[in-house]
Amino acid sequence: MKTKAAVGLLLAALVATAHAAESPVSGGTLNVALGSDTPIIDPSITGYSVTALITRNVVDSLVGQAGDNRFTPWLALRWEINDNHTQYTFHLRKDVTFSDKTRLDAQAVKYNLDRILDPKTTSSYAKSLLGPIDSITTPDDFTVVIHYKTPFAPLLQGLSLPYLGIQSPTYLKNTPNTSNTVVGSGPFILKSFVKGNGSQLTRRDDYQWGPGYAHHQGPAWLSAINFKYLPESSVRLGALTSGQVQAIDAVPPANVRALQRNPQVSILTKENPGIPRVLYLNTSKGPFSDVNVRQAFLHAVDPASAVKVAFFGTLKPADSVLGPQTLYYDANARVSAAQPAKQLSPGQPLTVHFLYDPASTESADVTLFQAIQFQVKKAGFNLQFDPVDSGIFSARTASNDYDIVSNFYVRAEPDILRTVFHSAYIPPKGANYSHVNALDDKLTLAIGAPDAQRKQIYSDIQRQVIDQAYVVPLYIPAYQLGISKKVQGISWATNAKPNFYDAWLSN
Repeated sequence: MKTKAAVGLLLAALVATAHAAESPVSGGTLNVALGSDTPIIDPSITGYSVTALITRNVVDSLVGQAGDNRFTPWLALRWEINDNHTQYTFHLRKDVTFSDKTRLDAQAVKYNLDRILDPKTTSSYAKSLLGPIDSITTPDDFTVVIHYKTPFAPLLQGLSLPYLGIQSPTYLKNTPNTSNTVVGSGPFILKSFVKGNGSQLTRRDDYQWGPGYAHHQGPAWLSAINFKYLPESSVRLGALTSGQVQAIDAVPPANVRALQRNPQVSILTKENPGIPRVLYLNTSKGPFSDVNVRQAFLHAVDPASAVKVAFFGTLKPADSVLGPQTLYYDANARVSAAQPAKQLSPGQPLTVHFLYDPASTESADVTLFQAIQFQVKKAGFNLQFDPVDSGIFSARTASNDYDIVSNFYVRAEPDILRTVFHSAYIPPKGANYSHVNALDDKLTLAIGAPDAQRKQIYSDIQRQVIDQAYVVPLYIPAYQLGISKKVQGISWATNAKPNFYDAWLSN
């Protein structure tokens, strides 16, 4: 009997230990190494993906969006939308404060949105997410009403993103330059941000208003998060395998299989929705003002082989202007693999200039671009690389001094097409790097149309973008997070970024 009792106690202790190991542990610092940098940390004035990753921990949103795409309460407990999507009423929580102790109320929300809408703020991406707002009213201290003259259906999805996260109005009013700082109501406080180095975040111990999709409420489990900018893939990888950091993004493609065999490491992957990695061809000047030249360039590129060279089979080549994870993606609106590459007329090769910022471009992308440079040479194109810093990049795109730029945008809502193809967002006002103006009417109609009509309009737009060769699709980005198996509780945001609010470190 004593033996049975002892065995029973032992089993009970083992079960308790196992259960304890699965329970979140409070404390610890998560060190994350990033392969690309951001020149600006204020999410309201940049579209950089890295900014969204970092500041999601610092700023809260009016609404959350769960992994299954449903919208959940956050700073707004509830909301009403009228039948034609021209009025949105948000009822705010009454217990929220920013980390500088300013109260979050209707006036704070209105100040943030008015600031984004003000042309002086240069909030091109955040402003595009808000759409054509007519007015913002505050009937009482905790109610915000957003009015439109014409229907605008995508607002909730835009509001759920960090780019429309709410910042302290006290901080904003007293800080002429917000490029390096952010003060929000989120679970972490930005202790420091240094361009080219990284960011340090510390836990806010009085946080009590997490998003409705979170797995817990109250303060975050982690005491701190340090984001370190390590552009060299070998250095980033070594930092993970040696335990200097517990997570890295941009897992080096050549090392994915080796990491998968490492018992101390896991790789988490989330395919991006939105605009894939594409080349934007400047239609307003130079060689690419001719649709035939654009089409020749488009069909001279073989994304499948270039992506295989650069990413070792870890990413899928793209053949359209939206990724498959995006609402209303049309699988039939794609580059025809059967269409042969067009040849330019005999003569001197056409020189085209590819402008990019190395600090925001991962090494695998540079390898990809070099493979494309070799491919298009056969079709008569002399592709020249112009690597510049972020300031010169902004100046040259604003002055229309380029032929090609490249990026990707992560958003589950097809309204992202308006951000990159509506004439209102031609640089310096936004990200319409192709200088397209032929899609304005369709893009404007789509934001307020019924679902069935929206789907058809976005299919038409996708087809037109490819037919006119406004862009060259390259690959479907996927966020790859290499993590120590001590890291638990990671979840994914709908913009394919890891959420760290529920994350914790096991002992």
